[in-house]
Amino acid sequence: MANNVWGYNPSIPAAAIFLILFVIATVWHGYLLVRTKSWYWIPFFIGGIFQIIGYVARIAGHNHETSILIFSIQNLTILLAPALYAASIYMVLGRVISSLRAPHLSIIPLKWLTKIFVMGDILSFMAQCAGSFLFPGGGMMASGGSNSGIQITIVGLIIQLVFFGIFLVTAVIFHKRKRKDSSSHMEHETFISTPSKRHWTTLLWALYAVGILILVRSFYRLIEFIDGYGGYIMSHEAFLYVFDALLMSSAMFIMVRYHPSFTLQRVGKDAWIPL
Repeated sequence: MANNVWGYNPSIPAAAIFLILFVIATVWHGYLLVRTKSWYWIPFFIGGIFQIIGYVARIAGHNHETSILIFSIQNLTILLAPALYAASIYMVLGRVISSLRAPHLSIIPLKWLTKIFVMGDILSFMAQCAGSFLFPGGGMMASGGSNSGIQITIVGLIIQLVFFGIFLVTAVIFHKRKRKDSSSHMEHETFISTPSKRHWTTLLWALYAVGILILVRSFYRLIEFIDGYGGYIMSHEAFLYVFDALLMSSAMFIMVRYHPSFTLQRVGKDAWIPL
């Protein structure tokens, strides 16, 4: 166990269960993505692929406890997946506001809303990615590289928490203003109004639920990295499955159930959300 880069022996059953869940959810999202041509959902779909790669690597790590490569692959992909979820979620809010013809109700100008949050997401993604590359896994050795990697990853997670928190506040304020707005009784024609399609408020509630899951998960990862490599949290596998795998698989299935395409009508190339 002296050269074990994990701090424990990765559980095959736990990784296999969540691998199956992520495969099911990702394939489902891929089907909806292609069927509805909701191209703004591509980052979310790629996030699912990242999760699959990550949990395959965790299974492989069971018999390769000293492999820094396998550890690094799972660390990178599982860590970055929620940032990809966030990118699509940010674009959905802009699309909702635009489709309802209610940019005046947003606290952030519509032309900047998606740009601001996606740029924040990119910064978070890049910081976490850079931190992961400097945090190679043999990390119980207190090398300068691994310490720098932890610090950069912490910065990336803080950026993610700040921007996602502001995003949720922005969405909630818009939601409240829209419900009070005198023109809210008539929805814009770009929303499907048939009984089988869901109302825009339901979509926003789904985004809130997923947003809270991502915030809780990101806060857990922040505490984990502050605790450090070899700390109590990182050296106990159960935390990862309770506060990351469970929450992120739930987020994927929530968005299968309340996929934006069920509410937002695709109008040709307008399925793309301009940045």
